[in-house]
Amino acid sequence: MEGLLSRCRALPTLATCSHQLSGYIPHRCYHCDPERGKRLVLSRMFQPQNLREDQVLSLEGRSDDLTCKSQRLMQQVGLIYPSSPGCYHLLPYTVRAMEKLQRVIDQEMQAIGGQKVNMPSLSPAELWRATNRWDLMGKELLRLRDRHGKEYCLGPTHEEAVTALVASQKTLSYRQLPFLLYQVTRKFRDEPRPRFGLLRGREFYMKDMYTFDSSPEAARQTYGLVCGAYSSLFRRLGLRCIRVQADVGSIGGTASHEFQLPADIGEDRFAVCPNCSFSANMETLRLSQTDCPACQSPLTEARGIEVGHTFYLGTKYSSIFNAQFTDAQGRPCPAEMGCYGLGVTRILAAAIEVLSTEDCIRWPGLLAPYQVCLIPPKKGSKEEVATELTGQLYDLITEAVPQLRGEVLLDDRTHRTIGNRLKDANKFGYPFVIIAGKRALEDPAHFEVWSQNTGEVVFLTREGVTEFLSQVQVV
Repeated sequence: MEGLLSRCRALPTLATCSHQLSGYIPHRCYHCDPERGKRLVLSRMFQPQNLREDQVLSLEGRSDDLTCKSQRLMQQVGLIYPSSPGCYHLLPYTVRAMEKLQRVIDQEMQAIGGQKVNMPSLSPAELWRATNRWDLMGKELLRLRDRHGKEYCLGPTHEEAVTALVASQKTLSYRQLPFLLYQVTRKFRDEPRPRFGLLRGREFYMKDMYTFDSSPEAARQTYGLVCGAYSSLFRRLGLRCIRVQADVGSIGGTASHEFQLPADIGEDRFAVCPNCSFSANMETLRLSQTDCPACQSPLTEARGIEVGHTFYLGTKYSSIFNAQFTDAQGRPCPAEMGCYGLGVTRILAAAIEVLSTEDCIRWPGLLAPYQVCLIPPKKGSKEEVATELTGQLYDLITEAVPQLRGEVLLDDRTHRTIGNRLKDANKFGYPFVIIAGKRALEDPAHFEVWSQNTGEVVFLTREGVTEFLSQVQVV
């Protein structure tokens, strides 16, 4: 316990970052002294809730359009709200979870040398025509013209744009490479049939990285580095993703892998060999192929949600846009490229899909919008005198466990019973719920602590609560 506490206390920068980036502290005080600052209270959250399943309707009012668990739950508890087919308002809880996911992504990408950029969503048609993808992408591209008749698309991906950007730097040397440039931005795709909520939409967030190396050997080494960073990311999120061989599709290149999260509603089918490390999307196998091409053992088929995709591009794009560097002999050479995508909104929805029960959301621990929910007694109950103790516990947690500043929420709806608020907290998926019930009247007071992801319930004193919560990891 002491070791975990020491490690948590060694993370003041991350705690401060989380506190600053949340930026959502306009809530009223709840039985607090002025010098203690403001407490986050549930009654002031903008979160349109439809906690009865029969109230959760799609944009057109047909409940049968709620085609998967994650979509139903996210609309039910007010994480998303439909705007138009395939487009959703991302509400405060979801934005907080997304910001946390982006911080984890930033940590993993920058650990391997990634540099963050931000490219325009509006992409000129001439860039796409140069690679023939203006026609190849067909109706998936959302196209438009400006007032001067100039054609653009809203970018679903940025291979053309980033290669043109690097090509504009005319004096690159091999000593400067590799470049690992990435962004986390909105992407657009004119899906013919948007469905499954955030799993398949027309507007979504994606992390896309583009790498530039001086040789095929160096590019393949970078490819392995990025794939390793993806595996590390999913391990930290507690998601058991499988890397499978995949088709290069319209992006092109000579090698490609998908990161698949096994799920019954997955639209991809992939094969895994239980005897060796072979795995592949079924699209890459022969129709009649049932045995592993590596060891001839029978293959096992599964369904999955594609949450990441990597491509080794070679010089496909760099040769078109003249993205060159000068080698050791002073000769101009096209850069060897790779591109690497992570579906940010899709990862969030896919995690909810596979981790949640039919009735209650469960988050990857690092991504929960708030780590702790405090439930004080019902107003007018015999335990009401413990209400002030709940506020004092809130202040103690945020002072004694610095990484949880901005991560504790007080359910101040004291007109409702503890049981009703606990049921809501269970649906929202806060990792830890702390209740001031009958035992809060004891001397010393004991609080009921629920660990939602394990089902464990313990009764702890104030000091026990802070020691217990000191183990919680945040980003």
